[in-house]
Amino acid sequence: MQNLKITGMGVVLALFAALPSSAQDTGLSYGARPFYLVDRMEDGALKDKLLSCRGQTPERTAFSIGHRGAPLMFPEHTVESNVAAARMGAGILECDVTFTKDRELVCRHAQNDLATTTDILVSDLAQTCVAPFSPANGDAGATAECRTSELTLEQFRSLTPKMDSSDSTALTAEAFQGGTASFRTTLYSQQPATLMTHAESIALFRDLGARFTPELKSAAVEMPFEGFTQEMYAQKLVDEYKAAGVPASDVWAQSFDLSDVLYWIENAPEFGAQAVYLDDRYEASDEDEGPLDPMDPATFKPTMQELKDMGVNYVAPPIWMMLTVEDGRMVASPYAKAAHAAGIDLIAWSLERSGPLNDGGGWYYQSVNEVIDTDGDYFTVLDALHTEARVVGVFSDWPATVTYYANCMGL
Repeated sequence: MQNLKITGMGVVLALFAALPSSAQDTGLSYGARPFYLVDRMEDGALKDKLLSCRGQTPERTAFSIGHRGAPLMFPEHTVESNVAAARMGAGILECDVTFTKDRELVCRHAQNDLATTTDILVSDLAQTCVAPFSPANGDAGATAECRTSELTLEQFRSLTPKMDSSDSTALTAEAFQGGTASFRTTLYSQQPATLMTHAESIALFRDLGARFTPELKSAAVEMPFEGFTQEMYAQKLVDEYKAAGVPASDVWAQSFDLSDVLYWIENAPEFGAQAVYLDDRYEASDEDEGPLDPMDPATFKPTMQELKDMGVNYVAPPIWMMLTVEDGRMVASPYAKAAHAAGIDLIAWSLERSGPLNDGGGWYYQSVNEVIDTDGDYFTVLDALHTEARVVGVFSDWPATVTYYANCMGL
C-alpha cells in the first residue's frame, strides 16, 4: 500500500489494498441490508423500481459517501470501517481531522472523544484525560473527557479503537466501555481495529479506489495551540493531499466553520472550489451566521446567494433541513430550493445514523417524521433527497443502502 505506515493489518486487507481499483471493484457487495429494507417498503412504484434492480452488479458511486467509514457495525474512523465502506461501493470516504499534542493530523470525530471511541480509560494513558472517569452518582451519569491534544502521535497509535459508546450508569471505567446502541453491534470489534493518521487515510482511500472528504474539526483546546493557528491547521490539511499527489478535484474538504471554508477559497483556491460548508445554523448563531429556520428564507444569514458570492459551491446540512411534507409526501424545503436557485450543490448527512425508523426516525428526519413508519422509508427518504432536494451525495453509516439506490437509479 502506498506510503501506508499502519501496523497490525491482516493479510486479507494487505492483499485487497494491493489490487488495482478495477480489481477491487469486482469484489463489491451490497450484502443483505438493502434487500431487507426494500422488503419493508410500502408497495408502489419506488419499491417496484428497486426490486427490479436486485440482480444488478454493484458499482462504486460518488453519490454514496462513507460517514466515518461504516460505523453502523465497525469502529468509526478505522482502517476496517473504511475498507467495509469501500466494499459497499462508497465512492467518497471521510476522515474527520483533528490533531495531537505534537500537532500531527489524525482521524477522530472530535478532539475530545477518546473516552467513548477508544480504550484510553482502561489503558496506561488514562492519566492524560483532562476529566478523569467519574462514576455515576444518583441522577448524575458517568463522565470522562480525553483529548488527542494531550497525546503524542506515538501515544495515540497505542490506543485500541472501539464502537463509539459509553454506559452512563457505569461505576467503573471498565463498565463505561459498554453502552453500544442496540441497533449497532460489537460483532466486528472483537479483534482490535486500526487507528489512522490523516496521511494514512489518504493512502488507504486511494488504494481502495475512493475519493476524499476530510472534515476539519473544531479544536477542543484554545487556538492557537502552542503556536499552531487555525489557519496553519486548515493549511496543513490540504498540504497533506498535495504531498500525496492527490488532485484537488478528488477532495471535498469540509468544515462547520465558514471561516475555514473561506480560508481555503482564498488561500488554496484549487481546494476551495470544492470546499463544503457544513451548515449547523439550526443551532449555532454568531454575528456572521444564523440562527436559521430552513423553512423560512428570511432567516438565512448569510443568504444562499451571499454564500455563492463568497465562492461557496457546496453546502451540507442534515437531512431534515432539505425536506418537508406537502400533501402527505416528502418534497424539497425552501432551504433546498434557495440553494439550487443560487447554484449551490447540496450534500446530505447522515443516513442510517439514528437507528430504526418505526417511530419516525428521530432527529435526522424531524421535518418528515409524520410520513415515516418503517425502515423501508430509508429508501423513501433517499428518493426524496435525490428527486426533490436534488442532492449530489449522501453520507451514510452503512453505505450499501445508498450505493444500491444510486446504482439502481443510474446515478
